[in-house]
Amino acid sequence: MNIPGNVIVVTGAGNGIGRQVALQLLAQGASVAGVDLNESGLAETARLADAGGRFASHVLNITDREAVEALPTAVEAAFGRVDAVVNIAGVIQQFKKVIDLPFSEIEKVMNVNFWGTMNMCKAFLPALLARPSAALVNVSSMGAYAPVPGQAVYGASKAAVKILTEALYAELLDTNVSVTVIFPGAIGTDIASNSGVSLGHASGDAPAYKTTPPEEAARVIIDAIKKEKFRATIGRDAATMDRLSRLSPKTATTLIAKQMGGLLS
Repeated sequence: MNIPGNVIVVTGAGNGIGRQVALQLLAQGASVAGVDLNESGLAETARLADAGGRFASHVLNITDREAVEALPTAVEAAFGRVDAVVNIAGVIQQFKKVIDLPFSEIEKVMNVNFWGTMNMCKAFLPALLARPSAALVNVSSMGAYAPVPGQAVYGASKAAVKILTEALYAELLDTNVSVTVIFPGAIGTDIASNSGVSLGHASGDAPAYKTTPPEEAARVIIDAIKKEKFRATIGRDAATMDRLSRLSPKTATTLIAKQMGGLLS
């Protein structure tokens, strides 16, 4: 799908990968409806973009189904149509084993990552199907195929996004809507603090592992939109674990456990 002149909805546009996707889409000539719970974050994205009327802020919680159902009408009122939706907004869980994780945390993660994505897909699919060419992009995670200890529920929520997206691809195969699932590895964003999660001593002054800059993550996502890719990984870690998890799921799971298990100590 072409970027210039098209109207693209981006969730999580107030920070991190979502902000970078919004900024790069705007720089390439798209109009962007930025969606985020953080009003000041969206205002900063608008300031950085300096794109005038080509950027519209929509402050809402994607877990609020009624608010999301009203969003297509609001975007169409501002821009006249919707050509693509990029679902990026998400949270991680507290770094705890499932046995120690409260149900309130489990429900929060599932509500944002899975139900928020589902709400957006259901709300916008009619508008996308009405376009001659459209795109739907959902961001899953490396954790969907390479489980991280202490992030079991996060991984489960992103695995649900993976299967949902792949099934939507199959259901929309003979339509005008291209469907893409994205698998980021470790990205240098503030997702932990934005999720209300403390990494404690494991965080230090910098991550103990190499992360991919959000600017690069955004480039991968936008390239996937342009090329109508079925799937894309972000970062060497995601690509490596993607291959290893196919060859030997047990080896991949054990390797991740040894590398990341320290976050639980």
